[in-house]
Amino acid sequence: MPMTDLSLAELEKYRPDVVQPADFDSFWSTTIEESRAVGGHVSLAPADTPISELIVEDLTFPGFAGDPVRGWVTRPRTPGALPTVVEFLGYGGGRGLAHEHLAWAASGFVHILMDTRGQGSAWGSGGETADPHGSGGAFPGVMTRGILDPADYYYRRLFTDGVRAVDAARDLPFVDESRIAVTGGSQGGGISLAVAGLRDDLWGVMPDVPFLSDFRRAIAVTPSAPFTEITQYLAVHRNRVGQVLDTLSYFDGVNFARRATAPALFSVALMDTIVMPSTVFAAFNHYAGVDREIEVYPYNNHEGGQGHQWLRQARWLAAR
Repeated sequence: MPMTDLSLAELEKYRPDVVQPADFDSFWSTTIEESRAVGGHVSLAPADTPISELIVEDLTFPGFAGDPVRGWVTRPRTPGALPTVVEFLGYGGGRGLAHEHLAWAASGFVHILMDTRGQGSAWGSGGETADPHGSGGAFPGVMTRGILDPADYYYRRLFTDGVRAVDAARDLPFVDESRIAVTGGSQGGGISLAVAGLRDDLWGVMPDVPFLSDFRRAIAVTPSAPFTEITQYLAVHRNRVGQVLDTLSYFDGVNFARRATAPALFSVALMDTIVMPSTVFAAFNHYAGVDREIEVYPYNNHEGGQGHQWLRQARWLAAR
């Protein structure tokens, strides 16, 4: 498989001029404040699982508009407040089964895995969180749901869920509030980057082959789904290109990266056909925090580093 994008030397210099809406900050501060104002309770219940050497709990917390969002909390039996990793999932996946995500807890961390509203039926073992909000006409998938208005766009709800997941983590007595990191692969990497841009209290952010950056380039050059959902939508709605690009500018990972200051460990795969490497470097090169690194996998597609990248992340956090 050939490299899919620019050379590494070109990628390291790639800093596209991504449009920033004038009201970007007020849009997001109002969105988060409104969802927090709704209130709601964080609840934990014992998970139905044979796992006995770790504590595994079924999490429900209030997300966008107070909607209930599910998740798993997995942690060691060590007493006291522990460092915590909040993880977000890739496109189409759901939280799955309680025993499927044990590595972080087995390494001494509290692990909070957020379910993804309205997804969970494309791969894995399923999801449990509905998206009770409607949409205008859209291409199958979630990339074009509500895409004609930033207030209605699907990722407004999902990114807010991510912020509220960290709020929920801070409410748990066994979480060390000073040591909360966020991570995720692909879509989960995009969510983690958005959360990092919307909060100033993170211990670290680890976007793994992150999706949802540099939209204008991504929808023009990416050969594989799900960016092609937007391309297909615009092939039908030829007169709405400007409107769609305006909406997407409120959700572009580059604009969140410009505001993110937490220590960051990115990863990128140079043969990726789903998330073009240039779109990852667009966010990385605009990242505001000075403590940032990127792990490059030259010969991988969208799977990236997989277990190798998890080891890199675990050692990176341990060093902190």
